[in-house]
Amino acid sequence: MELINPSLGVLAKAIPTGSRDFMLVTILSLIGGGGLLVLGAAALVKGASQLARMAGISPLIIGLTIVAYGTSAPEMAVSVQSAMAGQADIALGNVVGSNIFNVLVILGLSALVAPLVVAQQLIRLDVPIMIGVSGLLVLFSLDGRLQPSDGVVLLLGGIIYTLFLIYLSRRETNPEVKAEYDREYGNNGRPPWGWLLDVAVMGLGLVALVLGSRLFVSGAIDIAERIGVSQLVIGLTIVAAGTSLPELATSLVATLRGERDIAVGNVVGSNIFNILAVLGLTAMAGKEGIPVPSAVLNFDLPVMVAVAVACLPIFATGNIIRRWEGTLFTGYYLAYATYLILRAAEHAYLGIYSQIMLVFVIPLTVITLLTVVARSWPGRRFLP
Repeated sequence: MELINPSLGVLAKAIPTGSRDFMLVTILSLIGGGGLLVLGAAALVKGASQLARMAGISPLIIGLTIVAYGTSAPEMAVSVQSAMAGQADIALGNVVGSNIFNVLVILGLSALVAPLVVAQQLIRLDVPIMIGVSGLLVLFSLDGRLQPSDGVVLLLGGIIYTLFLIYLSRRETNPEVKAEYDREYGNNGRPPWGWLLDVAVMGLGLVALVLGSRLFVSGAIDIAERIGVSQLVIGLTIVAAGTSLPELATSLVATLRGERDIAVGNVVGSNIFNILAVLGLTAMAGKEGIPVPSAVLNFDLPVMVAVAVACLPIFATGNIIRRWEGTLFTGYYLAYATYLILRAAEHAYLGIYSQIMLVFVIPLTVITLLTVVARSWPGRRFLP
């Protein structure tokens, strides 16, 4: 299918001239919806963080819960909207694709900006939890559908995890970690009546999220139909990247400011929230849950689990994400996106590409990670 050719020239020729104006409107709808999602998430996080601070909640808890979850608000809005509109492939692809994007692209780019020092012990607990809930999602998907009952279990797991995280956060004793979160989310001298403004900001954020999700989903569906790509592929790529923009902005800004616990904690917390809360509510929103296509069960979900597992040796060896590891992450996302394009196009080179990845690239990466772990093993404590 020439329609999947990444060349813009070929794509333009593939679309009839009379349809190009419609495509322009569709693309503007996608961009406008994505912009509203980013602005809505930013407003929601800002308002909620200020209200939490005024209520006496510590900056550390605000950063690990409200901010990490708030940046996942676009995934929540888009997935629930898609499920209610009967576009289950976009809903599922959005979450799975976002989790892959968050680790490989956001952590990858952040580590390229500056090596990420993961000094916070909670992260080493959160990564195993991220791996566990990813595996749980695969388990629930084995029958080809996420049932509403599965959604209830996932959502309850999200509530339990949040309470557990708050409990652990209150026991945090590292002064550097506390100082980092206090600088970002601490008292900034706002007047007592500022809560009214915070409520208004949150309200505007929610409105922007609702409107943005509708525009974004509508634009994504139109593009999928026009260029002949399945909604699943659009959900795994364009929608997933678009709804992950708040996480990308938060982590990159935190990295540039030297607040690297925030950069890593935001990604890990968002991934856990995406599975437990976003997919939980989405499965409950659909009348019959969410169907899980065989392509997702056989490839995309295992990739998501593998990406989560890959974090463990990188996080546990020296508590640092080095630049070469960031390069590895980013390169793997490019390889993953290339595979999706070839699969969607049913390209002749798909088989060769898959064999190269399976026979050479993946084993080489596993050997590299095992070598890194082996060098750091003596005297190493993997748990706090």
